[in-house]
Amino acid sequence: MTRDVVVIGGGIAGVSVAAELAASRDVLLVEAEPMLARHTTGRSAAVYLPSYGGPVIRALTAASLARFDPDLLSPRPMLWVATDDEGTATIDAYLAGGTADPATAAEAQALFPALRPETVRSIAIEQGTRDLDAMGLHQHYVRLLKSRGGEIRMGARVTALTSDDAGWQVTVGAETLRTRTVVNAAGAWADEIAALAGVRRLGLQPLRRTIAIAVGAPVDPAWPLVCDAANHFYLRPEGTGMLISPADETPSDPCDAKPDELDIAMAMERVNEVTTLALRSVRTAWAGLRTFTPTRVPAVGEAAPGFHFFAGQGGYGIQIAPALAAAGAAVILGEPIPADIPVTSEDLWAPG
Repeated sequence: MTRDVVVIGGGIAGVSVAAELAASRDVLLVEAEPMLARHTTGRSAAVYLPSYGGPVIRALTAASLARFDPDLLSPRPMLWVATDDEGTATIDAYLAGGTADPATAAEAQALFPALRPETVRSIAIEQGTRDLDAMGLHQHYVRLLKSRGGEIRMGARVTALTSDDAGWQVTVGAETLRTRTVVNAAGAWADEIAALAGVRRLGLQPLRRTIAIAVGAPVDPAWPLVCDAANHFYLRPEGTGMLISPADETPSDPCDAKPDELDIAMAMERVNEVTTLALRSVRTAWAGLRTFTPTRVPAVGEAAPGFHFFAGQGGYGIQIAPALAAAGAAVILGEPIPADIPVTSEDLWAPG
């Protein structure tokens, strides 16, 4: 069987770029797992956070806003708090850069009555933050891909990748597919796919992030997202509980990530120190792998003739998906990046 493009990986990276490519190409997406979005995408505590990441990430985040289905976004206030010198310096930088506004203890408590203001050194409010329906976005791209004639195969692990003058041969189970273009969107496994193809690895690093739903004092679902500016913890309401994380970045091999009990205990301790929530038990917990390039900028580019990376979205993949997918499809097809996305192909390809 011959296809114009074979995309490897069924998380948000794979389905979004596949859907964009399918507007003008015959696309097949293959996913090793028996379901899509089983790993990082399906475990994301997604928010739309304009200040998150470096300049390229912030540009992609801003450009994505108008490209989201508005039904996938819902406003949620964002409160930055600092508990040490590092956090205070970060908030000062946000204030100087205009990405956040100063807030008094009274203003912070009006938003989040559970805050213990005597435990924090500095407070700021970021405007424009939103909750983001990660799985709703993923399903949007699945539907778009199919509506454009694209095909998805699950339980279809790639076991061999070889190239010749005619393009690439992609072995999936007992079948060998032929294509001119391979798009490696395999997330934490993207470097393994590259090695399978005899292509140089990018040095991608999967980092485990632990999240739990904890319960204690009553929760108001309208409370804000609260983040420690030095990345010691974050929390937000989730149903009748609080979604909490120690904002950990623990190096990991590509795997089905599991939550660590010590990380969960650390998150509860940190949250209880600065709030009156008195979190005492965990309803559920999970972990995901956020995979970064060495520069923390996504890698979109041709690493060998016809073999393209679309990987390394790290913790930004959901909020930048619309702009990155459109830009990535343009790069892969050798076309201009849409004018409303203020990045260049060079911004997205610095493998080192």
